[in-house]
Amino acid sequence: MNYKVIMSDEAQADYDEYIDYILYDCDAPITAAKHYAGIKDTIMDLSKNPYQNAIRANTSLLQYGLSVRRANFKKMAVIYSIHNNIVYIHRVLAGSLVVGLD
Repeated sequence: MNYKVIMSDEAQADYDEYIDYILYDCDAPITAAKHYAGIKDTIMDLSKNPYQNAIRANTSLLQYGLSVRRANFKKMAVIYSIHNNIVYIHRVLAGSLVVGLD
């Protein structure tokens, strides 16, 4: 079964800002392309197997609900939850910003 993936506006903005930072601020177009593809692949993998990551209890993630999960790409964290056959991407953040108990 494939799950539908929906990105929140915040998650899309996070993703775009991260790639823009690498592309323009770091002047690294090849790295930006690799990270763009890597995060996209990480998100698309969730459409096939969203349960591969455990439910997280980080205090900083409670704002997204009690059954939030985290997928990682390099130092980035894709914060998501599963609702029926939909994977909802809440945020794409630097992993260091996800703090608290786990």
